[in-house]
Amino acid sequence: MKHNWKITFLLLFMFVLTQFIGLYVIDSHVFERTRVVNGVNETLTNPILTAFEPPPVQQASDFSVYLVSIIFAFILAIVILFLLTKFKVDIILRFWFFMVIAIALFITFNAIFTNYISSLYFIIPAVVVSLVLSFFKVFKRNFLIHNFTELLIYPGIATLFVPILNLWSVLILLLIISAYDIWAVWHSGIMQKMAKYQINNLKVFSGFFIPYIPKKLRMQLKKLKKSKKAKDRKIKVNIAILGGGDVIFPIITAGVVLTMKQPISLLPGFVGGLLPALFVIAGATLGLALLFIFSEKKKFYPAMPFITAGILFGIILSYFLL
Repeated sequence: MKHNWKITFLLLFMFVLTQFIGLYVIDSHVFERTRVVNGVNETLTNPILTAFEPPPVQQASDFSVYLVSIIFAFILAIVILFLLTKFKVDIILRFWFFMVIAIALFITFNAIFTNYISSLYFIIPAVVVSLVLSFFKVFKRNFLIHNFTELLIYPGIATLFVPILNLWSVLILLLIISAYDIWAVWHSGIMQKMAKYQINNLKVFSGFFIPYIPKKLRMQLKKLKKSKKAKDRKIKVNIAILGGGDVIFPIITAGVVLTMKQPISLLPGFVGGLLPALFVIAGATLGLALLFIFSEKKKFYPAMPFITAGILFGIILSYFLL
């Protein structure tokens, strides 16, 4: 096992919690919600969210178009991030992180307080809180704020992708991302380089981040606590991380399954809904847990292939059981 049981459980807990927050945010119809006031249907919209609302799907072929667009945007983002990292343009990278985080947090806050999204009394505080949290996350490194905001960022981002994907397109996307993850971690090493650059240079990381001191070292420090040598001793801190992509793609998949209304050809009885979406989350968690259990210390592993395998297992299992 790469990390101890406590750290492994904490990573899995944050992963699962983010998945459930994601389902809630996706199901909240964050961009437009209808409520009944005095017997009349009233549509609530937030003018700020209009700029981020995904385009409507007019026909089935649109899913393929949007999938290609997402893949192209993903490649472009990786290239830009790699170039900015290579030439160490830290201020642009930090501003990029700051804007994405602020937008994602604002979308999530709109989902949580969805009945107030059309009120200026909510919009202004939501914008302020999103900007403040983003500032502290990016420019003032804090362990608690970092992981707290991670719980809310990925549900907000996932909300932008779920409406423009169907089950086929999201499964293809998972396979492509898994193949990229294998190449980036085991062959090119680009993922490790980018992660180290984010942590050491930018002081911000897109994913869960848990620093901890190994048990043996803690025991040694207790013995040296009253010794003068302890003051000059350098402490090596281990870091447990889980990349943001490993968190967001299961949310997107579960969201697509949650909202799908028509079965696909190979799974004629698979309509989707809350229970199948929970199977997706369970499968993704199982795949990630197995990776954590069987991984070795001081080695890097691509998480997406294991998570994708778990998601596929969850979908197949839900098809036969539900």
